Amino acid sequence: MKIEKERLKIGIILGLMCCFLTVGIITQIKTVKNSTTTVGKTQTENELRDSVLRWKEKYDNAYAKLDKKEKELEKLREQVSNSTDSAKGLSSKLERYNLLLGKSDLIGKGITITLKDGDPRSIGDPIVHAQDVLNVVNSLKNAGAEAISVNNQRIVNTTSYNCVGNVITINGEKVGAPFNIKAIGLPTQLYGSLTMQGQYLDILEEQGVIVDIKQVEKDTIIVPKYEGIYKFEYASNIE
Repeated sequence: MKIEKERLKIGIILGLMCCFLTVGIITQIKTVKNSTTTVGKTQTENELRDSVLRWKEKYDNAYAKLDKKEKELEKLREQVSNSTDSAKGLSSKLERYNLLLGKSDLIGKGITITLKDGDPRSIGDPIVHAQDVLNVVNSLKNAGAEAISVNNQRIVNTTSYNCVGNVITINGEKVGAPFNIKAIGLPTQLYGSLTMQGQYLDILEEQGVIVDIKQVEKDTIIVPKYEGIYKFEYASNIE
């Protein structure tokens, strides 16, 4: 009996020790688990904070670059605006110079004149010569024509007229009869000036040359630009 009591006592003691040990182990496990969770949380929060700071830094840098580029773009816009205004002024001057030099195609109202050789058997000189074309062109200039062409050759200050056999050279290009002369200007003024009695067209008709003159009241007359090159052999700028 004594031995059994001792065994029971030892069993109880061992049982209590096992219980205490179990409780201690469970408590330790919970403590470790809570500690690990807290450390993990803290580490995660730190990583998120660092990531946010890094992205904020990138955003600030990108915003600074964007602001810099916008300022550069604004400067370029101002430069382009100034250049555009200057270019418009230069373009306007160039357009005017081209107009004065005959280097622009023009369209407008005015008159058309056609000169044809007459019957060679008629009395007089029914053949159209370079001098005849020149005299008609000069009459048009005196009447206020703003632009003139002969067989689509633009008449400018340096235009030359020469007879070469049965054709005439104008601006160095050969043109033959009939001679189609187009002039832009006030139709009634041009027509009235060239059809007055005693004017050159009247003289040509008396010689047997066939003359056809028409007024054009609509902007349908096209005078092409001068295709040649201006050359000054004897004149130069004064320095």
